[in-house]
Amino acid sequence: MKPLVPILALLLMAEPTRAQRRSKPESNPGDFSYYMLVLSYAPDFCAEPGGRKDARECGSGRHTGFVVHGLWPQGEDSRGPERCAPARPVSNTIVQSMLSYIPTPGLIQHEWTDHGTCSGLTTADYFAAVRRARDSVRIPPEVDQPSAPLQISPDDVENRLAAANPNYPRAAFRTSCYRDGNLQEIRVCLAKDLSPRACGRSAGECRMASVSLLPVR
Repeated sequence: MKPLVPILALLLMAEPTRAQRRSKPESNPGDFSYYMLVLSYAPDFCAEPGGRKDARECGSGRHTGFVVHGLWPQGEDSRGPERCAPARPVSNTIVQSMLSYIPTPGLIQHEWTDHGTCSGLTTADYFAAVRRARDSVRIPPEVDQPSAPLQISPDDVENRLAAANPNYPRAAFRTSCYRDGNLQEIRVCLAKDLSPRACGRSAGECRMASVSLLPVR
């Protein structure tokens, strides 16, 4: 009977380790179809059970409405790539420049690691693109800063956004929602040059008849 050790050694050499599989990029940087600017609604996020809630976003008296969750490279019909290259920590200078858009340093670091590395941009250029994208979108005040609980259909949210941003196609806006019916995010679709464009199927959509927006605090 032939020894099994040489055969086993060859199999082990051919099979990548778990760490190697995890570190392999899912896509090359810059290999995507469009961007999705993701704006999280802080009052509803902060009211969701579980998870760590940072006082810089969820503390009483912050009067925080929509915050930038990220600028995500997307496939036309599929979820976009993530972690496309090794990520160095985002510099404190960039972090400080982003805190009025993304409320916590941890989320800034996370967004660069998971999504920014797939943009094909430098760290500075990626976060400059995040600021430019967010500054280009106007959220109607009745949606952004409701003083009382607001019940509204996803279509109405998107229609109001389109009316407030006439240079955007109506199909550039999507909503997502939590299972309890609270609004989770507004999603805005942009071409690689950050010009407005219609969303692809990968942007998703809230299928509920209506969503709830809690008042800011």
